[in-house]
Amino acid sequence: MRGGRGGPRQPGGGKQTAGPRGNGPRSKGRGGRQDRQRVPGEKRSEVRGKGHPAQARSDNARSDNARSDNARPDNTRPGHGTRGPARGKPSRGSSFGGTEAWGDKRSSFRPGGKERADTGRPPRDQSFASSASAPISSAPVISQALKEATKVQTVTVTADEGGMRVDRFFEQRFPGLSFSHIQRIVRKGEVRVNGKRTEPKNRLEAGQAVRIPPLQLAAPKIREESPQVQKDRAYIKSITLAEDDDVLVLNKPMGLAVQGGSGTVRHIDGLLEALRGPGVDAQRPRLVHRLDKDTSGCLLVAKTRFAAAALAKTFRTRSARKIYWALVAHVPKPKQGRISTYLAKHEDEEDSYMRVAKHGEKDAVHAVTYYAVVETSAQKLAWISLKPVTGRTHQLRAHMAHVGNPIVGDPKYFNIENWELPGGIQNKLHLLARRIVVPHPRGGTIDVSAPLPPHMEQSWNLLGFDISRYDPIVDAPEED
Repeated sequence: MRGGRGGPRQPGGGKQTAGPRGNGPRSKGRGGRQDRQRVPGEKRSEVRGKGHPAQARSDNARSDNARSDNARPDNTRPGHGTRGPARGKPSRGSSFGGTEAWGDKRSSFRPGGKERADTGRPPRDQSFASSASAPISSAPVISQALKEATKVQTVTVTADEGGMRVDRFFEQRFPGLSFSHIQRIVRKGEVRVNGKRTEPKNRLEAGQAVRIPPLQLAAPKIREESPQVQKDRAYIKSITLAEDDDVLVLNKPMGLAVQGGSGTVRHIDGLLEALRGPGVDAQRPRLVHRLDKDTSGCLLVAKTRFAAAALAKTFRTRSARKIYWALVAHVPKPKQGRISTYLAKHEDEEDSYMRVAKHGEKDAVHAVTYYAVVETSAQKLAWISLKPVTGRTHQLRAHMAHVGNPIVGDPKYFNIENWELPGGIQNKLHLLARRIVVPHPRGGTIDVSAPLPPHMEQSWNLLGFDISRYDPIVDAPEED
């Protein structure tokens, strides 16, 4: 398989320091295999919250064989270990980048410093219910806020509204209020927060008193239930892995964008509009993180403003733990390692991609990834598990390409010359957001796993990989 367009060029590569070859998790049996501590292959999804029991979907299909949607590629490979024209082979003397073995330092996922993630217990079979599928009334609904808008009022900021900008607060409370009107009443000082003037961009805190002057509102248009809305809602339900009153975990299929962009009409963010509840004050589910268009797997969505704020903080403070599975070319050495580089975006007339950069370079950001080889196939292919510490654009794809093991089917980063794709393996991005473990906004832990998408399932079956095999990445060290 040839790399698409020759792949991005790496300026100078980066240092690859093998470090002491770690023993990894204790092994036994022939060939130093990992302990056969079994992780069930069935789709495992649970959302545990205090007073908010999760309602998760679970197919009884054996192994991770749930159907995704159509998929497509999108992945990693700037220039180390290329065969053919040199593309910036990593230099040992370079002062940036590098990999090192993490050996036998054992730790576990402990979201928020609390619970250890379950790695070996069979999943609970939980029923699925969607609170987002309530019928939407087409009758006019006039909110209480709209009725009282003709007089001066003082309202208290709720916990759910804490952290909102002043202008967003007005848009949410008073649908139909124009943006220019909000700007005008704030600028003239008619809006007061705890008796003081404020600005549209200021953030509110729960418990603050907001003075609201008489407003000129037009009754908002009521969204009608259309066949397309019903279809979108049904589709979202079909890819839902777990759900409760605050959060929703989707199994994003390959090829479906998370957000809109140039030429992108259908995307997850747009489909979520179908889950907005009835009434003018209804909240709309919102994204709290993203996946590449051609990466499939776990995507976390907040159903309330409270959950969105709490989960955004979780991702900001790196309390979320994510595990990815990938199929890569060759076998990484060492088999368990830590990749640390700086990444910067490169753009040209044809494409844009992330390249390894030097420390201190403009717009360069630090990126850290742990990886572990789970199983191999004749030294030509390896199933690896990845745990990103940081969440940079294309981080996993760029990192694996940087160390000479690009992800199979990646049109953007795979550039090993004259590399033949084994028969029966589709030329699509083999990258899955396998599992997400985060603290629940109301306490407890969200722990959800996604099944292999169809093209990866086909490859795993062809190569004889056992998806119930113990995943050594759970022993990778924790970093803040």
